Amino acid sequence: MESARSAVDVLVRGGVQDVVVAPGSRSAPLAYALAEAEARGELTLHVRIDERVAGFTALGLSLGSLRPVPVVTTSGTAVGELLPAVMEASHAGVELVVMSADRPEELRGTGANQTTVQPGIFGRHVRYAADIPVGQDPAGALGRGLLCARGLPAAGAGTAARREAAGPVHINLAFSDPLFPAADDDGGRPRGASVDPAAASAAAAAAPAPVPGAGTCRTVVVAGHGAGRYAEAFARAHALPLLAEPSSNARFGPNAVGPYRLLLDTVGAGIERVVVFGRPTLSRPVAGLLARPQVQTALFLPGPVAWFEPARRRERIITDPEELARFAGRGPGGWLAGWQRADAAAAAALDAVLAGGRDLTGFEAGAAVWQHTRGRLVLGSSNTIRDVDLAGRPAPGPRCTVHANRGLAGIDGTTATATGVALGSGEPTRALVGDLTFLHDAGGLLLGHGEAEPDLQLVVLNDCGGGIFSLLEHGEGGSRPRYAAAVERLFGTPHRAGIAQLAAAYGLDYRLVEDRAQLEPALKEDFAGRGIVEIRTDRSGLRRLHAQVREAVRAAAGGP
Repeated sequence: MESARSAVDVLVRGGVQDVVVAPGSRSAPLAYALAEAEARGELTLHVRIDERVAGFTALGLSLGSLRPVPVVTTSGTAVGELLPAVMEASHAGVELVVMSADRPEELRGTGANQTTVQPGIFGRHVRYAADIPVGQDPAGALGRGLLCARGLPAAGAGTAARREAAGPVHINLAFSDPLFPAADDDGGRPRGASVDPAAASAAAAAAPAPVPGAGTCRTVVVAGHGAGRYAEAFARAHALPLLAEPSSNARFGPNAVGPYRLLLDTVGAGIERVVVFGRPTLSRPVAGLLARPQVQTALFLPGPVAWFEPARRRERIITDPEELARFAGRGPGGWLAGWQRADAAAAAALDAVLAGGRDLTGFEAGAAVWQHTRGRLVLGSSNTIRDVDLAGRPAPGPRCTVHANRGLAGIDGTTATATGVALGSGEPTRALVGDLTFLHDAGGLLLGHGEAEPDLQLVVLNDCGGGIFSLLEHGEGGSRPRYAAAVERLFGTPHRAGIAQLAAAYGLDYRLVEDRAQLEPALKEDFAGRGIVEIRTDRSGLRRLHAQVREAVRAAAGGP
């Protein structure tokens, strides 16, 4: 118990406020030590029976609270279940702390029950890893791990040590019997190593100002995932169009262009330079823009990031705001105004196409969720975030904080992530997900008796399968009789799952939306506790709808 209590003491002193625990026998010493700390009011525990759900819940808690969040598991396959969350945290730079319990070293390789090789199991996906033998005080290793999770040099690294990108760490702790506190154990608190929580994060940069003497250039600002408000301020200060993805948290203000990805071949044909903030992940048109040989590109990196390796991207890397301002210049006369006119024309064309349709679409659902969400918004991967990206109108100012698992853009763990965001932030949280994303993480709906319940509304866009594949090459293949059945079975993945029945089984409120008249009222209402809004749509005409929208926008924006 002493080593477990020492580890928990380091967590408390290091500013940890939430810990997610998946039940298990070998991790019992950690669980008891954490329960003691919770009883003292030092932290809050969240218990999840599924380790994969536990991992994504911890990831969401870290996103919501901007603090490192440990997830505790027992040994064996339980540790392997955390790999998806660790991978997402690695690529997204999230401060996830894996604390896995293990058998004593002498049992490894002997065929002992629930024993495997856990050290190194996450490979290069963690920033730091330590294997703590039975009886060794884990305080020093865990203290270094917390610093590395924040991207800070560990103690003793020397003055020349560089900051690295924040990300997950792995502390593997071996425990031997007995795993239960002794009868005469008074639950005393040991003295452990301390970590300075004030070093956890740097202050955000001030709003930029144009550099005197900078020239004019037909530049656009691309704000990818995690770009932040600095990207919006930069675009506004330099009179440049802002092409901002929803999870950039920069999609607002007078320079933001809504359906930008449909304008890159018309008004965007004259782009000379691109300034990139964050990580663009959503659209092939933006990837095509960044690959144009005649376009100069720059990526602003004021600090280390987790999502690319040096010399692996084409863009010029700029770390200094003044150098970035000189590269971007200012938009020439009429440059921004031309984009704003095209934006208005494209939005009107999109509205006209949707108004002429009979059925409720993902575009309308995404736009309504974007318009009516306050607090926190979690966007699932696949079509939903792209629907918001195309149809969500930029507002004058930020309405909510947007989260999305864009590190690896998987659909797994989204409900658990949204739960963690809601619990970590303490704000009402709405998640927009597709039906397959929802069903993939149905286990994330389970909360044990007495566990904290977030204010979380899950909006499920249900088209009974994987609609995004119809928009890719598979959609064309599905139109050929030879491949139609295979494409529908293997990519469309139709199902008959009852979302209302799942809501009832897990004790969530439920509301069905089947037409436009029901959509706005369902999203305007305040919500408390957990609930599901199911929006039913039809994916059979999705490829045709997207083609109609592209053609209408091209015509409205003055394209050939």
